[in-house]
Amino acid sequence: MLEVANVDLHYGAAIALRQVSITAETGAVTCLLGRNGVGKTSLLRAVVGAHPITRGTIRWEGHDITRLPMYERARRGIAWVPQGRDVFPLLTVRENLETGFAVLPRGQRKLPEEIFDLFPVLKTMLRRRGGDLSGGQQQQLAIARALVMKPRLIVLDEPTEGIQPSIIKDIGRVIALLRASGRMAILLVEQYFDFAQELAQTIAVMDRGDIVLSGRREDLDEAEVRRRLSV
Repeated sequence: MLEVANVDLHYGAAIALRQVSITAETGAVTCLLGRNGVGKTSLLRAVVGAHPITRGTIRWEGHDITRLPMYERARRGIAWVPQGRDVFPLLTVRENLETGFAVLPRGQRKLPEEIFDLFPVLKTMLRRRGGDLSGGQQQQLAIARALVMKPRLIVLDEPTEGIQPSIIKDIGRVIALLRASGRMAILLVEQYFDFAQELAQTIAVMDRGDIVLSGRREDLDEAEVRRRLSV
């Protein structure tokens, strides 16, 4: 389990997170919802170690990882798919996938066939450069690259942003399959309630750096969640 407890995070004098607490369990999807600029990405950056927190604790699999650098968290099975995908545009699809080998022992550095079962289009594009792929294909590549790391926690920052509806359905299907495998916890940031409602067991809604609603999907008032997501 991931346990984030009473976390504050600052950018200089500006506070981005205030006393934020959230959990993510293996075999389940925890979805973080909220409008733009409310702190969702800041929370993910805190979890993966991309930005230090001011106070609070972050625990993963029973261990305090609050002060661990990002690469050590990756070695402990935490994979991040950032907003905007961040594929390497001049590397081929195969080379992009192989960057996930960095945290694996040499004996495990092989592209698993499961990746291509989940994303068949990538198998046909292994020699194409990442920058030549469409936005939806780049998003699939970014998720696949994270899965090459054999994560036990995968952190997804708005994987549906700017993606065509057919690819959104494919990504939703993959997240559902990963959840059903029972091998990893999934922490998902989204703006779209309908997508979250289909996939998440637990939903938390953020506003101005705070979590203002949270609970099991079936226990939350849908109208209240949608109201807090509206501009």
